[in-house]
Amino acid sequence: MPAFSFRNMVLLCLLPLPAVALFAVEAAAAPQDEAQPRVVGPGVAGSAPSDAIVLFDGKDLSKFRGERSAEPKWKLDNGVMETTPEGGLFSKEEFADCQLHVEWAAPTVVKGEGQGRGNSGVYLMGRYEIQVLDCYNNQTYPNGQCGAFYGHNAPLVNACRKPGEWQTYDIIFHAPKRLADGKVQAGSYTVLHNGVLIQDHIPVGEQSTTAAPLNGYAEKAPLYLQDHGNPVRFRNVWLRKLN
Repeated sequence: MPAFSFRNMVLLCLLPLPAVALFAVEAAAAPQDEAQPRVVGPGVAGSAPSDAIVLFDGKDLSKFRGERSAEPKWKLDNGVMETTPEGGLFSKEEFADCQLHVEWAAPTVVKGEGQGRGNSGVYLMGRYEIQVLDCYNNQTYPNGQCGAFYGHNAPLVNACRKPGEWQTYDIIFHAPKRLADGKVQAGSYTVLHNGVLIQDHIPVGEQSTTAAPLNGYAEKAPLYLQDHGNPVRFRNVWLRKLN
């Protein structure tokens, strides 16, 4: 039975009987010996939470390796990294369940159409892609447009900003898990694009996305940012482990 202060006892006497009963139920449902949630500093606009792993803060590419070489070959200028034809980037650290924040911008000067405009991708575990594409007044097949779980699920809505403007992905990812009987339990994706929900707890199986650089089951694996031949820019990349 939870302890009440003298003040609370006086207040109870003043309440009608239904309210007294509700007060008692709520107090009983909140045991005082439960562990308190861990404190996390939320950060200010543009900065990562206090428990985040910052993969790119604009200073260097030291948290990444190149797809085709040990050293990353992307351009770094004025706090922004930009894709080059040298291939994508893998994070040096490996992850599974996570909350991921990525900011990106398609080229300001529009060239091409469909899949040829501002094409890149954010691959969780190097396997499961959320498509990056300039879909502002630019149509393509639904499960390949901006914010799609590529080849699987179209986004709920098109929340694209204009070419050249900064956009955000906030992704909650739960990786597939191998169970004791050898079967794989599906994971899931939830994605917000510019603060708008576009993927809502979409199942993720063992099979990798088309053209993924990594395949097969893994307990954890690196984040992969794709080069697809268009000069897409990235900044403010951070991740929180959810395990």
